[in-house]
Amino acid sequence: MRPFFRILSAITITLAAGSAAAAEYRAGDITIADPWSRATAPAARTGAGFMTIGNGGSADDRLIAAATEAAGRVELHRSVMQDGVMRMIEQEDGIPVPAGETVILEPGGLHLMMMGLTGPLAKDSRVPVILTFERAGTVVVELAVGAAGSAMAPMGHGAAGHGN
Repeated sequence: MRPFFRILSAITITLAAGSAAAAEYRAGDITIADPWSRATAPAARTGAGFMTIGNGGSADDRLIAAATEAAGRVELHRSVMQDGVMRMIEQEDGIPVPAGETVILEPGGLHLMMMGLTGPLAKDSRVPVILTFERAGTVVVELAVGAAGSAMAPMGHGAAGHGN
């Protein structure tokens, strides 16, 4: 593990230990709640990350980058239906998070696309991800990995009883 990620992972584990049930992280006016992913097959090369991002401030912000040691790269994507086919479009300018609003990254919509996975995402594991916001800066979150094909955040990870 690279030293930068090792330090950030240690910080994340320390912070998450005190608020594991809440599954909530902060960076400036930004709040990230219920970060999660789905388990992947052993040979899978891609995975996705989902969460709720709230902006409690008076200025717009933007998620501009994400990174994890679990993948070679992470892109910010939006799924759209085009000509009867679901396609993923990279959001090269990032994902806007307007002041006073909440943006949901979810299956079939906005999401993190982890490409070149270094190994499978295992059910019940956690994947540290570094999120970078234009104004709020950087925050490390942990994606709680649920079952393959799950549609909601895993139970016990801030899903408010809406898992499965």
